[in-house]
Amino acid sequence: MIFLLVAFLSFSLAQERLFHLMGTYALIDLPEDKAYLAYRHMRSIEEKLSDYMDSSDISRINGLSGQGCAEVSEETLEVIRVASEVSRKTYGYFDITVGSYTINFKRKGLLTEGEALRLINYHNIKIEGGRVCLLEKGMAIDLGGIGKGYAVQKTYEKLQTPWGFVSIAGDLRVWGHRRLLAVFNPTNGKVLAEGYNARDLCLSTGGNYFRRHILGKENNLLQATVAYEDCTLTDAFETALLAMDDVSRERFLRENAQVGVLLLFKDGSLFVNRAFMEYFEGLKVYPPAP
Repeated sequence: MIFLLVAFLSFSLAQERLFHLMGTYALIDLPEDKAYLAYRHMRSIEEKLSDYMDSSDISRINGLSGQGCAEVSEETLEVIRVASEVSRKTYGYFDITVGSYTINFKRKGLLTEGEALRLINYHNIKIEGGRVCLLEKGMAIDLGGIGKGYAVQKTYEKLQTPWGFVSIAGDLRVWGHRRLLAVFNPTNGKVLAEGYNARDLCLSTGGNYFRRHILGKENNLLQATVAYEDCTLTDAFETALLAMDDVSRERFLRENAQVGVLLLFKDGSLFVNRAFMEYFEGLKVYPPAP
């Protein structure tokens, strides 16, 4: 979601390979020299989902907003469908039509802020067979809150190696082996939590303190880390948690107790739920000094 190369760090870097991808870096460790194959697969997904590439599916959808529909790949259809499900599950706080604001207002200056905010509405995405339509002119899809996790998840599913580690910035998957993982504190650069994965898992971490790119209600949350079994969902849930007001976030955590969560608040306090701890062995948490 945002460039947090230090947010998740394996401490056995000897065999890992580093690639530039999705405006940040991918760290890959796989058997049988599969790292480049993993990179090429993630690159092919980027070419479909990136709104920075004029030829991508997403750019073609956005270019036809309010005018028509774009024929897209199976991957693009899948991630948009999952995004819509997450929007419903998170009370609309996760919404990929935020692109009217992040792309058409902030980056391109095509809309006023008020116009852009009015157009954010995932209900106005329409799927017809293999085509996707945005129903109002000026709408745009931005997959920055889900695309990296989706690329990691689909690469894992495609490769089917007995073990591996794939990450893009703050989104990662580790499977088939134990690995020491750490979450860092953005306020002081020190380790916030560390431990070995107890089983295969996906992790996603992020905050809204660098680019202020996440729209949402004013809240007390500084950084969110999510552990779950599907990387597409960890990425999207983490984005939604950062956008939610405090009451909605508490409701989401009650209704989704199976989703592991580690939260760092602006006052330095921490919240770690049982599901998060169960994804690790010997998890150590280091609360920031007051």
